[in-house]
Amino acid sequence: MSRRLGEMLLAQGVLDERQLGQALAVQKNRRVPLGEVIVQLGYASEDQVWRMLAQQQKLPFVDLEADVERGGRIKPAVIERVPAAVVEEHRVVPVAVKDGKLVVAVDDPLRTFSLDTLQFVLDADLGAALTTPGGLARAMAHYYGVHASGPDTDLGAAMGDEDVDADEAPIIRLVQRMIATAVEQRASDIHVEPMDGRIRVRFRKDGVLVEVATHEEHLLGPLMSRLKIMAGMDIAEKRKPQDGRIGLQVAGRPIDIRASVLPSNHGESMVMRLLDKQMGLVSLPELGFGDADLQRFREIIKRPNGIVLVTGPTGSGKTTTLYAALSELNRPDVKIITAEDPVEYEIPGINQVQVHGKIGLDFARILRAMLRQAPNVILVGEIRDRETAEVAIQAALTGHLVFATLHTNDAPSALARLADMGVKPFLVSASIQAVMAQRLVRKLCAACKRPAEPEESELRAIGLTSERMQGRTLFRAEGCSECGFSGYRGRVAVFELLVLDATLRDMAFRNESTPAIRAQAERGGRMVPLREDGIRKVLAGVTSIAEILKVSHEAS
Repeated sequence: MSRRLGEMLLAQGVLDERQLGQALAVQKNRRVPLGEVIVQLGYASEDQVWRMLAQQQKLPFVDLEADVERGGRIKPAVIERVPAAVVEEHRVVPVAVKDGKLVVAVDDPLRTFSLDTLQFVLDADLGAALTTPGGLARAMAHYYGVHASGPDTDLGAAMGDEDVDADEAPIIRLVQRMIATAVEQRASDIHVEPMDGRIRVRFRKDGVLVEVATHEEHLLGPLMSRLKIMAGMDIAEKRKPQDGRIGLQVAGRPIDIRASVLPSNHGESMVMRLLDKQMGLVSLPELGFGDADLQRFREIIKRPNGIVLVTGPTGSGKTTTLYAALSELNRPDVKIITAEDPVEYEIPGINQVQVHGKIGLDFARILRAMLRQAPNVILVGEIRDRETAEVAIQAALTGHLVFATLHTNDAPSALARLADMGVKPFLVSASIQAVMAQRLVRKLCAACKRPAEPEESELRAIGLTSERMQGRTLFRAEGCSECGFSGYRGRVAVFELLVLDATLRDMAFRNESTPAIRAQAERGGRMVPLREDGIRKVLAGVTSIAEILKVSHEAS
């Protein structure tokens, strides 16, 4: 474990006890790094403090102040490897190429976290060196003509850290930067995972996990303690799973974080789901419906009663779809109540109830209480058991419109899933209005997608014929700085909407097989298969064949 910076400066005779005490007092009140306070008080120079900081953090030190005074000796070929915009945004200056790595200078040891992200942007292996803030600012101006802006303290202020100990400050800033970077990169999850000899940090971006940072294993204890405190968890409990919640502001936007801790063989692992309250709610047209399916879905959700099921695996956007439907129905003359676990986004004008299993407040109990509130529309976050299913069906049969989610692979199998729970087939037949299965696929980056000539095997795999390809252009993922060189940016849903008619209700009543119901639904025009909707989005240039094959294989 590294020794405190103050103690090291004291041991070297740079500070005395009185100066260190005063610096710590100022640092605690002003919530700025101890090194900056020592320099501002005039107790030591930037060069002295930052050289000691480099020694503490086991980083090489580079004197950019002296380099600029000598007219600038960094090779032009090195400078050209990092664009000025990247230098300004990330506050780095390239200084050399060593052992195949591009070494960049930073003025904050914690900025090495962003270097893991920079590796993807620059497509290069990076190494880090420490320099003084003044030296970095002069080098940025000398080599790139850009001004070095100060760090953003918005996130730290939002976390309410009035009392920051000198030892804790680096961990607090590490957490702040990790969350801010995740929000900036539009990540949906942060995974902090202890591995053998290191801590791995991964972001889930557009549904795909990407490793963004690696930290030394001795940071696991302080890092997990800090995250647990923020999430309201018991920091002493390390043997049991825990759940918590963090609310904060990042760049002026309210962010809600659902945190989950799980003990593993190398220590505790934490996953944080980021919920951007300003970006989370979307309208029905933004979901990715085709015109005909959007019209059908709007007609369904305007019916006075019955159950509308949305199915799909975890992370397929079911809640987003249901929130979009509720937002469309949300009017002063309509009473809407939801039962959710957890309440992900707050919608003004809607009564939202949080499930609390520990006190017996489960979906079924909330549903029964709801019915005494005379609602028009009910949302059940998830049908997990027979009791919840039967209460939801009774609500639908007594004049309420009920929305619910269910975990099934496709739309027709939802009917069989309810029967498997023990719900009588005649209740399923009478209550279900429609079932919609969905998946999320990545959208091709509009800035870099390129026309492509797909292989014949790809066309066969997805079911595209030469007739349908006539006059159409397909696109492939290319990769650019806009999309982090992945070729994709953002996601869109592909749907399979099953609307029950008299024939399908009769088949459900007789508890016929899922393949038979699927065949009849497609034959009668009551359902467009998931893959067909995916093909439409491929032909429209929205996504790629590879993305559709990935989700349609899962659904088949």
